[in-house]
Amino acid sequence: MAKYDLTNQLSEYMDLHLVFPLLEFLSTRRIYDEATLTESKYKLLQNTNMVDFTIDVFKSLNPGEEAPSALTERREDVVCQLNLLQQRSSQVIEIFSRQDVTDVAEKNRDSQELWNYLSENYKFQREQLDDVFHYGKFMYDVGNYAIASSHLNIYRNIAPADSKFYSSAQWGKLASEILQQNWDLAMDELERLKDNIMAAVHLTQSEVLVQRAWLVHWGLFVYFNHPQGRDKLIDDFLHQKTYLNAIQTMCPHILRYITTAVVISKRRRDGVKELIKVLQQESYKDPITEFVESLYVNFDFDEAQSKLKECSTVIENDFFIVGCLDDFTENARLIISEIFCRIHQRIEIDMLADKLNMAPAEAEKWVVNMIRLAHLDAKIDSKNGYVVMGGTSVPIYQKLIDKTKDLHLKANSCCQKVDKKLTLGI
Repeated sequence: MAKYDLTNQLSEYMDLHLVFPLLEFLSTRRIYDEATLTESKYKLLQNTNMVDFTIDVFKSLNPGEEAPSALTERREDVVCQLNLLQQRSSQVIEIFSRQDVTDVAEKNRDSQELWNYLSENYKFQREQLDDVFHYGKFMYDVGNYAIASSHLNIYRNIAPADSKFYSSAQWGKLASEILQQNWDLAMDELERLKDNIMAAVHLTQSEVLVQRAWLVHWGLFVYFNHPQGRDKLIDDFLHQKTYLNAIQTMCPHILRYITTAVVISKRRRDGVKELIKVLQQESYKDPITEFVESLYVNFDFDEAQSKLKECSTVIENDFFIVGCLDDFTENARLIISEIFCRIHQRIEIDMLADKLNMAPAEAEKWVVNMIRLAHLDAKIDSKNGYVVMGGTSVPIYQKLIDKTKDLHLKANSCCQKVDKKLTLGI
């Protein structure tokens, strides 16, 4: 199933630290050769300051060998830099631990007010603020995400939005919360970053497009782990044209995750029409998107059944949606049976069980539940093994509306014809 693996496409829009969880997951799936994955991990680590981790990976690649001297020397350099940055930022951290500063920070959300207070009472300098950022970024590079989050937050709360490192602090704060699995805080950071991208007047349209594409990919960590994340993903990426445009332009593979969210959402009907429209416009295909198209576009239940089996394999090997497998399977069967029942008057339970890959007794219970959830006019004939659909009667007032909704257009058309004939003297 390596052909459906999106790790390469996803990693193009992610920070190196966010790629490591994806590689660790692939190691458990046995999709690729373990040595190849370890080699990829080692190459990525060369661009970070996680030297101890790099040494461990080197030793796993080369059992019995000592780590290269370059790595040992680099470790010493990292420790020296760490001590220096820690010393330079320690005064600022001490200032922010004081009660009066904490009170001012909580009382005044305006960064300028806090900056004025620090300047007047503590002779605070711009260089000191930059030291806080550099220390926070360095701690992120060595993998200490808790301290990184704290320092980047301090920088962001004081620095104006047009500061040199403000954007980097925003992204670093989001990544730190993701890697600590603080999903509520990560969702807040995601929303804050979205607002900043929208308000960034100094960015060109192409730069905004790239920023949104990056946010979409980082957001996958949050949306598929936060309790309200899946519905939020639909609202943000399917119903907001700016982000849907970024996805269609830069990264159509994200449609896999939007489709998954729509299938498992309780608000499915709110998004399925828009989703179908988008899927038919795009060339990107995988078993998950093809499953939806086979049902809602082609009404091909045999193809849908085949694609559903492939979907299980794709989901099991996808880092972001592996936890959605049971929900996806449950809702996919519900969609199949609901659509099948809506277009047939009488259905054999055995035939429906075959299409759902279920035993007949289990399928009968399933249908009962489906009828209740989908509010279908149907009943079960257990004796003969059928599901009998009732006639769907249209309310009289709806018939009246349908028949009269175009009357004003017809009246206008008649008036125009009469006026034309009168003008011509016919």
